[in-house]
Amino acid sequence: MWVATLALGGMFDFNKYLGLHYWEASDFNVVQIFTYMFMHANFSHLFFNMFSLFMFGIILERALGPKRYLFYYLSCGIGAALVQELVWTFTWQDMLQLSNSDGFVALTGADAVEYALRHDMLDGFFNMIVTIGASGAVFGLLLAFAMLFPNMPMYLFFIPIPIKAKWMVIGYGVIELMFGVTGAQSTVAHFAHLGGMLFGFFVIWYWKKKGVVGGGFY
Repeated sequence: MWVATLALGGMFDFNKYLGLHYWEASDFNVVQIFTYMFMHANFSHLFFNMFSLFMFGIILERALGPKRYLFYYLSCGIGAALVQELVWTFTWQDMLQLSNSDGFVALTGADAVEYALRHDMLDGFFNMIVTIGASGAVFGLLLAFAMLFPNMPMYLFFIPIPIKAKWMVIGYGVIELMFGVTGAQSTVAHFAHLGGMLFGFFVIWYWKKKGVVGGGFY
């Protein structure tokens, strides 16, 4: 899909039709809840998601089986999209900023919303709220790995000290929550990452309760 976006981007706006839009936008389509996870912004975005998928996906597919693994991966991706839509629902008014002709922000918050409503500008704004990428599903894989292999030693780049998988993933979750709440790295869908982990937690927890998967392989 990334190669197709590069090759055909001038003729077809893939992100407009396949990226996840805010549910009130005219460009929103329910299929985007599925298709957005196959889109990526650039090579580094694609590389790091696919590198994580390769590192953790192989082990998890062997542990869960191909069909259950596929179900889990897609569930996390769709769950991430639903959480992102919910967050947008409660935060879009804070995101709306209207600039004057010089490019300076002139209106924010309630004033910007009132102006946008009066001049029929909201749909244009809604259509600009888009997220793409497999990160939500990949974060779900990290959560599953930590639940199934909680004591597996992991290493961060340039830090030669092993960290157990469960602590590594908990740390990731805390960082994502902090970034999401504070608005740091605003171009990253932090709550979608947390949504993938949240849905992944409940799926693995249910499977463990039913005895579908074991209580920890390592």
